[in-house]
Amino acid sequence: MKISINYGVTEKIEEIAESWYEKYEASKDVSCEYKKFHLIAEENDEIVGILIGYTAFSEIYVEDLVVHKKFRNQGIGRMLLQKLEEHFEGQNYSNINLVTNEFQAPDFYKKCGYTLEFVRKNKKFPLLSKYFFIKWLKL
Repeated sequence: MKISINYGVTEKIEEIAESWYEKYEASKDVSCEYKKFHLIAEENDEIVGILIGYTAFSEIYVEDLVVHKKFRNQGIGRMLLQKLEEHFEGQNYSNINLVTNEFQAPDFYKKCGYTLEFVRKNKKFPLLSKYFFIKWLKL
């Protein structure tokens, strides 16, 4: 058997993997319903903040939340999260999940009402320790 590493996964490989997942899920009577989305904060036609995420099964995942440097500390990140929560509230999604690093924004997510589930300490690079957060939604 040959095993290789491919950086820059091709669309065809992703389609094959997705097909296999869908068949497995169907055999278990489950559907992933994966959908990628993004929220954009704009001011005067300029993008000032972006939230990128996806839905899978009955959960929402935040992949990235970033605000342009000159617009930070103005509540834009909080507004993006609030809009995310409002949009998915009552849509049969149980929770929002996200991960941040020590050097990024663990305290910000706590202030936004997210609950810290656990921390995975990085002993070699402490600033890269991962903080796993969750927020439960009303069904």
